[in-house]
Amino acid sequence: MPTPTTAATTAEHRKLWELIKDTRYGMLTHRHADGQLHSHPLTTQNREVETVATLYFFVPKDGDIARHVAGDPVVNLAYANTDADSYVSISGEARLDDDQVRKEALFNTAAKAWFPAGPTDPNLGLLAVRVLEAEYWDVDHSKMVQLYKMAKAAVTGEPPTDMAEHRKLSV
Repeated sequence: MPTPTTAATTAEHRKLWELIKDTRYGMLTHRHADGQLHSHPLTTQNREVETVATLYFFVPKDGDIARHVAGDPVVNLAYANTDADSYVSISGEARLDDDQVRKEALFNTAAKAWFPAGPTDPNLGLLAVRVLEAEYWDVDHSKMVQLYKMAKAAVTGEPPTDMAEHRKLSV
């Protein structure tokens, strides 16, 4: 039987995955050597969340992302699914993973556009981002209820309450 901590962590992983699995692109932000932050849209390659809470992305080995995370692995991933009104911010550590079996398992038709030689393309890098912390906002109310709460707040001068489920997770 899992311990409460394990069960909670597993439930948190599942909730996090539910919020991001249908969001096609995440914005990965990394730091350059001069301290400036840069963001790139990337497609999450996972088909499910792993118990180790790692997300995978294909990147060129000779590109900015691979070069900069080698020197500073701290990254942020931001997902916004406006159709579902869910928003996720993930803090993590990135590294290039050379696991050829994993590359082959995750490779898909869309990736072939960027890496025409397929999963054995010598420039195909697999960026692994280990999730350290995550924060999400998940709105359950309809647009009409949201607009009502915001209008009420504008009239009363009191901030709207209970607009979304908001949680911080240490994964």
